[in-house]
Amino acid sequence: MREARRGLAETLSHIDSLLGDGRSREDVLDVGRLSLDSGVPRDVVEALLEGGEPPAEDITDRIVRRFGHLRETRLRPDGSRHSYEEIAAAFGASRASLSNLVNSRRRTAGRGAEQRPGRSGGPLASTQAGIEKFYFGQPNGWLSAEPETALDDALQPVLRGLEEQAADPMARLRHAHGLRRLAARAPQLAEEEIQLVTDWIDTILERRRAQDAQDAQDAQDAQGGQGVRGRGVQRAQEQGAPTPEADAPPRDVR
Repeated sequence: MREARRGLAETLSHIDSLLGDGRSREDVLDVGRLSLDSGVPRDVVEALLEGGEPPAEDITDRIVRRFGHLRETRLRPDGSRHSYEEIAAAFGASRASLSNLVNSRRRTAGRGAEQRPGRSGGPLASTQAGIEKFYFGQPNGWLSAEPETALDDALQPVLRGLEEQAADPMARLRHAHGLRRLAARAPQLAEEEIQLVTDWIDTILERRRAQDAQDAQDAQDAQGGQGVRGRGVQRAQEQGAPTPEADAPPRDVR
């Protein structure tokens, strides 16, 4: 458990270090997608991203819940769920083996204790592997993985994408500046030329932001000065003092 938490923390720290450009985790992490890919409930994903801990969960309950998650989210082309018969037949098992897994927490007649299947080995391990393979090649152990491990695995494509952007200057142009036409011509430019163009654009945008901030400040200062002058004229009129307009000589209106 401790190693799983450490691995997740390291992945999130790496993602944070690669964000840049004023972006935050919310800009690159889709909680719904992470929940879909990992099989971890959305609220637990949110808690883990904030450094929290997942609620306690029996491993058998986790396997059953994630199996249900797969059936509900990885559907047939017609939008219906895969049947137990179809799933079991794909790896040479019986429908009963899946039914036993799903109903594994039933009470044994005459006893008050719940009966659970074995945690490792035996039919359950092979059934898990068959289910994982059937559903588009989920990695081995996906059904039983700890929430931190499952979320860490789901974060890896995000991390790889950020690493590729950091290593590719044209990715910075596409994602930070949106220069699609220039990005399309990338094969015609050497890597050092791409880097030079990217840095040049960064410099221009930084100068533009600084100039926009200065223009906004100048406009604010000018507006403030006009307000002070206007209040001075109003006070002079109220006191009967001549204003600049009153002192001006009459115009010849011939």
